[in-house]
Amino acid sequence: MLLVLWSNRFDISIGVPLPTRRPDAAAATDGAVVLRRAHTAPSPAVRRARLLLVGIYALMGIMFSSWLARLPSVRAAMGLSTAQLGVVLLLGALGALAAVLVSGAVHARLGSRRLIVVAAVVISSGYLVIGLGPTFGVLPLLCVGVVVNGVGVALVNLAMNVESARIERAFGRTVIPQFHAGFSAGAVLGSLGGAACSALDVPVEAQMATVAVLGLVWRLASVRAGVVLSVDEVPAVPGQQAAAGAAEVAPGSGLRASMLAWTEPRTLLIGLVAMAASLSEGSANNWLSLAVVDSFARPEAVGGVVLGVFIASMTAVRVLGTRLIDRFGRVAVLRVSGLVSLAGLVVFGVAPTLPLAVGGVAAWGLGAALAVPIAIAAASDDPLRAAGRVAVVSSFATVASLVAPPVLGLVAQGLGTRHALLLVTVALAASVAVAGRVAPLRTVTAQRTSATAALVDAR
Repeated sequence: MLLVLWSNRFDISIGVPLPTRRPDAAAATDGAVVLRRAHTAPSPAVRRARLLLVGIYALMGIMFSSWLARLPSVRAAMGLSTAQLGVVLLLGALGALAAVLVSGAVHARLGSRRLIVVAAVVISSGYLVIGLGPTFGVLPLLCVGVVVNGVGVALVNLAMNVESARIERAFGRTVIPQFHAGFSAGAVLGSLGGAACSALDVPVEAQMATVAVLGLVWRLASVRAGVVLSVDEVPAVPGQQAAAGAAEVAPGSGLRASMLAWTEPRTLLIGLVAMAASLSEGSANNWLSLAVVDSFARPEAVGGVVLGVFIASMTAVRVLGTRLIDRFGRVAVLRVSGLVSLAGLVVFGVAPTLPLAVGGVAAWGLGAALAVPIAIAAASDDPLRAAGRVAVVSSFATVASLVAPPVLGLVAQGLGTRHALLLVTVALAASVAVAGRVAPLRTVTAQRTSATAALVDAR
């Protein structure tokens, strides 16, 4: 969170000087006119909502990585093979898949506020049950916990992504990567915390129970403090103000829109981008520490540290990369990111030594950082249809992050975990091929430019 605050105070880029722009200027990016900030500074409520949502993303990272960092301990305690562990994770993914297919309709009926509350209870319950599995050596308990957790994650991911898009619209500039930076920062803490718990022989059940209580209290407090914006706090294209927050005002009104979004070719291809990125990130989160342990004969704590390197690389780019998107456009940034991630993954997969493999992991993380935030922003170009489209893109991302890694676990039984991860390169190549689809919509950006001009003239 401190990194996000710091990056907002200064105009940061990674070795790229940014041209000075007037506050009311509009720039051409990716062949379309993009709105530059022409309104007054965001209200205190908007700024508070952004910080609270960054915190919820960080919490997700802490909970996610602290559990994944203990997979070797869970595998040993349950006496599972790598393939059997993959099946357990796959069962959880099936629960998430069932939830994600209806998440858009559920969000349209409940709205973000109530959906976050429901998901908070579900996720914490799942973590408690996960901890009981290794404690009693009962495999069905572990499976139930993983399934329940997957359902909760699928639901809360949609609410978080919808709210991140609404907050970005309220800011009038790129801020979505900062939320994902919060997740990555939390994941660093979670993976290092999991490694520390492993080194100190902290029981898995004690760790899971602590994280479950922390997660429930944190989410409920954030909802109470105002993480979800009200309708009048989100600027929209003239004539679309009511629609932009319809899910929060008239439950059920966005149901038809959420279903129609599944028929839009552009939205589906943006979903492919999110799927490839989430497959890459999810595979690393699930199997990177095990790949280090198995391929280089290192202890679990070292595997957790290498996972921390991957997540730290993603965090740095997500904090500093918002200006890159504003400067060079979504398409160029997405293409370069995909190529860097692809190269890093190949280096990790074939490196003969651990130091070289860690270098590949760092590049893999650097390239994987911005793809999902770019996809969410592209799905949110039109405020009127943002919720339904973000639901589709979030569904692709959630399915990939939860379903594909367990499948890779099954493949890893024959190829080895490190070499199985190389299959992710196919998805990364596909993402680079369709990168042009994330360019801003011309019709919407033209409307926004007209609205900006009207605001400037009125001053």
